[in-house]
Amino acid sequence: MRVIVAESAGFCFGVKRAMDIVEKQISEGIKPIYTYGPIIHNEEVVKDLEARGVKVLESEAELLAIREGTVILRSHGVARRVYDLLNERKIRYVDVTCPFVSKIHQIVQEQNRNGRRVIIVGSGDHPEVQGIVGWADEHTRVINSLEEFLDLKLPREEKLSVVAQTTYNYKKFQYLVEKIAELGYDTLCLNTICNATQERQAEAKSLASSVDAMIVIGGKSSSNTRKLYDICRQECSNTYYIQTLKDLKPDRTITVRNVGITAGASTPNKIIEEVHTNVRNEF
Repeated sequence: MRVIVAESAGFCFGVKRAMDIVEKQISEGIKPIYTYGPIIHNEEVVKDLEARGVKVLESEAELLAIREGTVILRSHGVARRVYDLLNERKIRYVDVTCPFVSKIHQIVQEQNRNGRRVIIVGSGDHPEVQGIVGWADEHTRVINSLEEFLDLKLPREEKLSVVAQTTYNYKKFQYLVEKIAELGYDTLCLNTICNATQERQAEAKSLASSVDAMIVIGGKSSSNTRKLYDICRQECSNTYYIQTLKDLKPDRTITVRNVGITAGASTPNKIIEEVHTNVRNEF
């Protein structure tokens, strides 16, 4: 059996940067340490950090209860009001927001100042998108489909600036922007999907189309991993979405000669390596 691991599998730049900063805080003996929301969308990583004393704050109420220690602002970014709360209460914080996400925060503010309505293409319940909304004005809207855009019933004279969640499916984003423009809106498209996401999705699609079985590794709450799975599933019906090796339950009635492996941007190398090393025993 041939096993092929995608070159782009595993931590992206933003996640690696965030994890390096958290590790530095731990190694310096700073206590207590909190993260505002899970630092990245990988349950295994979050459990490991919790075992080492890093507590996750799940709400603003929990954040407001902090009196000492350091709060680490997650890689997905947060709304401007979170910074305001921390500064008002003089709580020490370390910002590990992905630079690509921070750039979107700047873009939406600039576009609002220019008098354009911002449309964010992404999942409204995703923390990255919620953070972006927290830097935009009250006219900003989030959509995840053409139907959701049409439901907004925006006047044709509206000037729109369209941005995307950094991990959004590029082809779907391109489709939505083209359809909105075809409707006659003055549309400024700002492709804010990070290059690593586009490359990872393209590589996953190519690899999945050439193998008998495809394994996608990542956290169940990871948006970018879910999109990888959806892309791979379209190319290879025998595709598995797992968090760790123990989740892999392959269909043994299918003959598998070639297996492809990719992983989301928040998946540690040790998990990828474990799957790579043992996958031949599972099929």
